[in-house]
Amino acid sequence: MSAQLERTIKIRGLIKGLILGAVLAVVSIIYFYFMVSVASAVAITVGAILFTYIFPIAIAALFCINLRSKVGGYWTMRQAATGIFIMFFISNLTIFILRDQIFANAIEPQMAQKTKTAMVTALNKLKESTAKPEEKKEADAKIQEMEKSFQTGKSVTIGQQIQSLGISIIFLFVLSIIFAAFFKREPAGSV
Repeated sequence: MSAQLERTIKIRGLIKGLILGAVLAVVSIIYFYFMVSVASAVAITVGAILFTYIFPIAIAALFCINLRSKVGGYWTMRQAATGIFIMFFISNLTIFILRDQIFANAIEPQMAQKTKTAMVTALNKLKESTAKPEEKKEADAKIQEMEKSFQTGKSVTIGQQIQSLGISIIFLFVLSIIFAAFFKREPAGSV
């Protein structure tokens, strides 16, 4: 029975990962259009917190609860970590394909430029609205830092992409263990 449960957890984790990835890709695309349409640094910052952290974590938590219920309602820490890691890994891969490849290359090829323009515009409006010289200098420094990071992002090597993938996998594994600790539910009588 345990081998069958392990297999079920892996299969359900894969399926939930595809769905979670599609949902999170849509959320990030919505945030892109939100960010490009508003020209307020405060709105972009609040939107970034909501769309980058709060919504994805809440959605992932709901998917973890749903995954646990789909495999019988009980799983050990190891089973939870396995299922959640598979779900998060497949989700990350799905987001990469849907948002970073299909959306950014086929639907919205100027995505990076539009993002940069929206952020620079919002920072310039913030700079113009303040009378304090130190806040203006801080906004100028942020604009220069943003320009530099966009230039750096244009010349990413294959080695840097592989390194980024490795870091992402480690991060997903640690995140999976954290979520597993929250969402594990041991069957009665097991340790």
